[in-house]
Amino acid sequence: MKKFLILQMRPENETSDSEFEAILRVGGLTADEVHRVRVEQNSIPDINLHNYSAIIAGGSPFDVSIPEAKKSVVQRRVELFFTALFDKLIPQDFPFLGACSGNGLLGRYCGATISNKFSEPIGSVDVWITDEGTKDPLLKGLPKNFTAMVGHKEACDTIPSGAVLLVSSASCPVQMFRIKKNIYATQFHPEADADEFILRVKIYKHAGYFLPEEAEDLIREIRQLNTPVPKEILNRFIDKYKSYK
Repeated sequence: MKKFLILQMRPENETSDSEFEAILRVGGLTADEVHRVRVEQNSIPDINLHNYSAIIAGGSPFDVSIPEAKKSVVQRRVELFFTALFDKLIPQDFPFLGACSGNGLLGRYCGATISNKFSEPIGSVDVWITDEGTKDPLLKGLPKNFTAMVGHKEACDTIPSGAVLLVSSASCPVQMFRIKKNIYATQFHPEADADEFILRVKIYKHAGYFLPEEAEDLIREIRQLNTPVPKEILNRFIDKYKSYK
């Protein structure tokens, strides 16, 4: 079996390690079945898609919608990396699942406007599967309405050109979309559980996602959350592409 490529963009070791472990745990993968690359670090290897069965990209504290002049050297490097990756990946319809930042990067590449119009505070949101979504193999047979974990300062204003809208919500209409047959993006976090989000509240307390004095209330609310359906979506993606050639 070819390995899954896990791409991460979180500069903080603690959140990066926790996210990586959550992807393995929820996806039922072992460390031997994946190749982990932290894109925000200086030495980024050239990605040969032939070496992998699929790619999963996680979140980050970076916002692609801010002015270029305000972006750090690290953020610009991350964005350039993903532009080059999508240049190769999309023509091949190579399996990809981007969560949160992965969603924004893919959406922008495909022509969607990214802004803070549909930002969502850290916590849970009620979402629904669209009619097209009910036909997709990652969503078919799942509850039409479910709860997902979110927390983002920006999102796609509209569905990217050529994409299929799979999941939506009142607060953020583009919650999940698909490009071609194998390229997916979710605004919500399919890997996250309550412990994962509590850690992010603590690490990103002063990053603008919420007022710092709201942190303890958020943590109490998050402790009560249970979001099994998004985890099933991640599981289905991994099961579907384990043997992809």
